[in-house]
Amino acid sequence: MSGIKLSFVSVTNLCFKVMYQNLKTMRVISVLIFALLLILVEGCFYKERSPASGWSYNDPGNGGFQRGRGDQMGVAGTLNERIIAESENGNRRNYRRSENINVLDGVYIQEHSEGQIANLEGNIEGQDDPNQKEQEYAFLENPFVSTLEEHTSTFSIDVDVASYAQIRQHIELGLAPNANIIRLEEMINYFDYDYPVKNTGAPFSFSTEISTCPWNPENKILHIGIKGKEVMMEQAEASNLVFLVDVSGSMSGNDRLGLIQKGLINLVKTLRKEDKISLVVYAGSSGLVLPPTSCDNKSDIINAIKRLKSGGSTAGAEGIELAYKTASENLLQNGNNRVILCTDGDFNVGISSQEALVSLIEEKRETGIFLSVLGVGMGNYQDQKMEQLADHGNGNYAFLDSEREAKKVLVEEIMGTLYAIAKDVKIQIDFDASSVKNYRLIGYQNRVLENKDFEDDKKDAGEIGAGHSVTALYEISCNEQLQELSEIAKLKVRYKDPDGATSKLLEYAVLNDNIPLVESTENFRFSAAVAGFGMMLGKSKYINDYTYKELRALASSAVSNDEHGYKAEFLTLLRQSKQLGL
Repeated sequence: MSGIKLSFVSVTNLCFKVMYQNLKTMRVISVLIFALLLILVEGCFYKERSPASGWSYNDPGNGGFQRGRGDQMGVAGTLNERIIAESENGNRRNYRRSENINVLDGVYIQEHSEGQIANLEGNIEGQDDPNQKEQEYAFLENPFVSTLEEHTSTFSIDVDVASYAQIRQHIELGLAPNANIIRLEEMINYFDYDYPVKNTGAPFSFSTEISTCPWNPENKILHIGIKGKEVMMEQAEASNLVFLVDVSGSMSGNDRLGLIQKGLINLVKTLRKEDKISLVVYAGSSGLVLPPTSCDNKSDIINAIKRLKSGGSTAGAEGIELAYKTASENLLQNGNNRVILCTDGDFNVGISSQEALVSLIEEKRETGIFLSVLGVGMGNYQDQKMEQLADHGNGNYAFLDSEREAKKVLVEEIMGTLYAIAKDVKIQIDFDASSVKNYRLIGYQNRVLENKDFEDDKKDAGEIGAGHSVTALYEISCNEQLQELSEIAKLKVRYKDPDGATSKLLEYAVLNDNIPLVESTENFRFSAAVAGFGMMLGKSKYINDYTYKELRALASSAVSNDEHGYKAEFLTLLRQSKQLGL
């Protein structure tokens, strides 16, 4: 490099000498100097840096880096993630981040690894089965079914809400949501609905409503609402909670481990002295950071959570076995026993295969230990795995994209999140073929059951938490001769008590309300708007030419009951989605 610098100086001196001798020669050589200068600067800039500098240049098409300004991302982007960071003075600064992105003074540099380049749609190049990849990231919908071919529909309820929080995070960062995270039932059930509480003899009540389908006025929407009974904290059974926290290197940052810590600390503050907390961590190794400790000693629990640090590879080394072992040794026979897995999804909790992991979770749920999952982060996040684990563990699955969301899940809705009032809840609709021509269940694709599973008490299904509301929608096509208040279907619900082994049956006649859309309840209109939004994001073939203007008008007419502002936030997401061209 010193030789290059000396040559550069020599050429420059020569040029200045010639400049005084011949003006024309000076002009020619000046051009040559300028060209030489560009070559030298380019060579210095793109020369491979030392590992300490954190980046190197190669051809971007062959695994190099790309650069750009973080403030030039006003439209839906194509990188894995854009994080909104808060600087020390409170100003917001935008940049994108993934596992292989460094940020230097507001400039992002993405280093691609060979055969593992993730694009916006979530597809990953280099996977073993391209057909499986395509199916995994498609927006799936239940098709219409003719009642002449099959008049009965059965599914498990689902109280997970992770899909909506992930969609919101993508949109707020200017990104199009991946198709595989758009789950309509989770979007709908993210919101609380003011369903009437009825005395059914069960731990929950249910109601139905039928009105016009907003995106296809020739059809109707059958709205099913379930409301779990409220349980006050002081009346709730004692809890045996084990926090299983991923502290691997990928969990570093305030939006990952930092967010989990704040959420768990706020949860601990709401618990009582009869509740016990244990803390298990895993990364390169696992360990019991905090043995079972009464919440009468909140300071000890909070200090243990605060001391958590991230680092190391993501290998669980029997982390989940240790968590379940801890929960089992402190099992409350008449209490709430639960493992809460906190992770960014890029994990291996010590089980050699996904099947073995699911088998362990199912085995432990039969002993009364449920599993809930709290997800954070983006990039290599394994959303579908997280959902599957929670489903098999009789727990719920939430995604934390902000402190506000952590407060919603772990404080505002703590009873619904932690305390189950019914498990293995299944719904079966038997449509009257003379009244209904065809139907389709909106969402719940991975919760659809065989009709024979409805009476099979060995078949697992979802749980309902205290105070939870659960919503399901069917789009139906009715016969023209359908009369008002005629029975169009029979609604059946099966459930078990949290510690029960035998299901109980409830039945309810579904009548044709024939209510105009403008006169339908706010529960009906808002849930239909959320479903329509998800269908628009997924480019549903059933959404027809429905517009964001119509969608916003429908949602805006149903936001009077909005204590925490989540419905108002939904209206903002609609506007942002339209601006992004989603």
